[in-house]
Amino acid sequence: MSRADFFEGLKGGIPIGLAAAPFGALFGALARDQGMSLGELTLMSGTVYAGASQMVGLDLFGHHVEAWLIVLSILAVNFRHVLYSAAIARYIRRFSPIEKFFTFFLLVDPQFAETVKRAESGKLVTFAWYFGFAAMIYIPWVAVSLIGGLLGSLVGDPRTIGLDILLPIYFLGIVIGFRKRDNFLPVVIASAAASAIAYRYVGSPWHVSIGAFAGVALAALLPPVKSNRKPDLATENHEV
Repeated sequence: MSRADFFEGLKGGIPIGLAAAPFGALFGALARDQGMSLGELTLMSGTVYAGASQMVGLDLFGHHVEAWLIVLSILAVNFRHVLYSAAIARYIRRFSPIEKFFTFFLLVDPQFAETVKRAESGKLVTFAWYFGFAAMIYIPWVAVSLIGGLLGSLVGDPRTIGLDILLPIYFLGIVIGFRKRDNFLPVVIASAAASAIAYRYVGSPWHVSIGAFAGVALAALLPPVKSNRKPDLATENHEV
């Protein structure tokens, strides 16, 4: 592993880790309120490692839903990660099988966004950089989940102080980061409209995957916009 790349990843991941910390604390507080032990909520953060899916799981736990339906619902929320993994596959072709295992396990929304941005800027996506960046998100996420579970009772209901609005704002920020991509506006509109309709007539959490599929389908149908964007040097370097 390149030490320089690793520390560059650590440095880049710090603001993301800090931004994600409130969600981890929110999950810990809600999980504790649902009756989960500190060990259980910490284990869930460390193994599921997906904020939105953990929130969905908590809601279903509280309604005593069958285990298979909880797993299926979490899969529906996390299905976008299949699309993420397909999108970054060309950047990690030289990773070893073990490296790919950790790459996909640590592949959350900001990790995907930063990986694509790094590759499109012409920089090589190395495992050292990727792992360093991911470590600054994963470790604080698990730690802050535990802290949220410990101190959640001091906050009371997180919704009363508006913490539940943080997650939508967070995802909106990630989406806006891709605003310069080809056909950004029509794809986002189609995805949002399909998600809203699905939420009304199908329900949560299926609206997440349905909205994603609508956006992907439209992006595949629309012709790319001609631009003077530089070729993807990071991909070329992997293919040499």
